[in-house]
Amino acid sequence: MKTIAIFLIFLSGTYLIKSQQLVYKPINPAFGGDTFNYQWLLSSASAQNQFDDNKGANLLGNSSSLDSFTQSLNRQVLSQLSSKLFQDQFGSGGVQPGNYLFGSLYLQVTATSQGTMISILDTNTGEQSEIVIPK
Repeated sequence: MKTIAIFLIFLSGTYLIKSQQLVYKPINPAFGGDTFNYQWLLSSASAQNQFDDNKGANLLGNSSSLDSFTQSLNRQVLSQLSSKLFQDQFGSGGVQPGNYLFGSLYLQVTATSQGTMISILDTNTGEQSEIVIPK
């Protein structure tokens, strides 16, 4: 009788212990989640955004036609002026290897096996940049 009682206790315990397969389902639609979650994720992210986007709104066309025309004209004039200065400084042959100084910008142009390398140093801030123009 004892053995039957012990057997029933172990047998009833196996019915209580069940397992299931764990399945991961992503929430974000970019990673395979449900596409209906997109609006909820976007509104949640927008609510948490701490940055003010008023600066970018003016660049997208909230200015008048006259302001837009004035900005376009200024860009064209500055482009023509920089082209003229470039041609006066470097000639029609383009940039030649050497060292150049433009205000606070120090340019070092060298010819390498990869092409022409232009190292730019801002003497005011110490920022450096390198540009490689392939052959």
